[in-house]
Amino acid sequence: MTQGNFQEEREPRLFRSILPTTPDRAIRDVLAGFALAAMNVPQALGYTRIAGTPVVTGLYTLLLPLVAFAAFGSSRYLVVAADSATAAVLAGGLSGMAPIASSHYVALAGMVALLAAAFLLVARMFELGFLADFLSETVLVGFLTGVGFQVGIAMLGEMLGITVTSPSTVEQLVAVVRGLPSAQLLTLCVAAAVVAIVLVLHRIAPRLPGPLFAVVGAIAASAAFDFSGHGIALIQPIVGGLPPFGLPDIGVKEILPLIPVAASCFLVIVAQSAATARAYAWRHRETLDENTDLLGLSAANVVAALSGTFVVNGSPTQTAMVESSGGTSQLAQLATAALVAVVLVFLTGPLHYLPRCALAAIVFTIAVGLIDVRGLREILAESPGEFRLALLTAATVVFVGVEQGILLAIALSLLRHVRHSYRPHTAVLVEHDGHWQPIPAVPGALTAPGVVVFQFGADLFYANADRFAAAVRGLVGAEAAPVKWLILDAGAITSIDYSASRVLADLQQELVSHGTSLVLVHAEASLLSDLQRHRLSEIIGTDHIFETLREALAAINGHLLSAIPTPEPAEARRDR
Repeated sequence: MTQGNFQEEREPRLFRSILPTTPDRAIRDVLAGFALAAMNVPQALGYTRIAGTPVVTGLYTLLLPLVAFAAFGSSRYLVVAADSATAAVLAGGLSGMAPIASSHYVALAGMVALLAAAFLLVARMFELGFLADFLSETVLVGFLTGVGFQVGIAMLGEMLGITVTSPSTVEQLVAVVRGLPSAQLLTLCVAAAVVAIVLVLHRIAPRLPGPLFAVVGAIAASAAFDFSGHGIALIQPIVGGLPPFGLPDIGVKEILPLIPVAASCFLVIVAQSAATARAYAWRHRETLDENTDLLGLSAANVVAALSGTFVVNGSPTQTAMVESSGGTSQLAQLATAALVAVVLVFLTGPLHYLPRCALAAIVFTIAVGLIDVRGLREILAESPGEFRLALLTAATVVFVGVEQGILLAIALSLLRHVRHSYRPHTAVLVEHDGHWQPIPAVPGALTAPGVVVFQFGADLFYANADRFAAAVRGLVGAEAAPVKWLILDAGAITSIDYSASRVLADLQQELVSHGTSLVLVHAEASLLSDLQRHRLSEIIGTDHIFETLREALAAINGHLLSAIPTPEPAEARRDR
């Protein structure tokens, strides 16, 4: 590949999250977009209750922000629109600054979105998309499973006609259980019918947008049989028309108090969007550019601010909606935006007939699909320890919150890596039928009489250096099997820090005193550079460093290595 072609590939492209596509995939994406609109329009209206903004602003989040992320983002699946987490952060920060749902409140919400967009743009400039790399597949399974339980429980009250006001998942479940005697039978029947339609169509005709048919059927039945008159709650009526366009009308002095609110939204957006986009990219084996997604998220929040709505975020629930409807690219989100524009101009009236329980039932089926039982079983079968991490992540999402679950997922992923580096795999290599095989690195283990080939499976740094030294001492200190040559297979050791270099220098002197020579093999260029910088090449001896194990063994058998050096006093080494 020429340099020019490479640069051309690296240049950002508009709508890269759509291409390549085919006519069949495009049709499927458009249908998925219509299904997403049918499911998401009422849900977006519900988010306005959390955010404290007028009802119509929920529809605005499904218009220009979707187009902006489709144009500038990289994720083919991530839906960027209103989300409960950022809506809650917004309401908590603005509740004391202006009357709820007032024009000034909306202007303040728009400025928060604009400030969050600025933070996201700075994050893109510094390429902070790597934060998503700290989410392992294990905790992603746990994260999505936790979101499934959280959303599913939140929908139970609406499906049963029981009033639930608490934002806590546990309290919501308790309220539903206590309210079972007062559950409304007709509401439950409508919700059950919607769930049945979605599940049956998914079973017999998975390519058909079952949720779309269920929502349209629920609206038609509601209008025909007067659901409202029979006690079945409907969504509130909304005022139609395209959104206004312009900068939020607030004073310069009002911006400063909004910065902490915007920073909190920024953290939630980065963490939740990265977690969701990475989860679906991993599930579908798609490539993902997290830094490009940061640019897409920034653009989405800019147009959200300019079109009179509040901060938008990558939503795991809505992303699951479009995936379950058959969407495979951002073309589905563009179809959603187009349909929402039509709804805003012409069809706001019929939406009033949509039963709230039908919406809850649709979201409930999506939530059930997020619970990855198969993935959890596979993790449990292969790694019980990682299974516990996945469960802990899921439990944190359910009992504490989505954003806390994401932060815990990042922390657990990092701790898992640190734990592996702190207690890496170790082995003694022995030759069997021409192949090298690992055996436990226990005292008395030998590769050959007087020779131990020791394998250490991580970089050497301050935390694991003493464990490395203890393992070596255990191997060479066995009286029944004296070791003359200790060959360190350094293939997995790419670096060594200052603290570990001092431990290795002291260990080398101990080995010399014990009559054991240290030999290194498979040292990469980065490790050789560290050895030279820390003067370990001089201490070990350059003639004791080989590219391959075969070369080292040949040198030992041919007695081509220099004699064991005389131990250097520790004081002299410290004075150098």
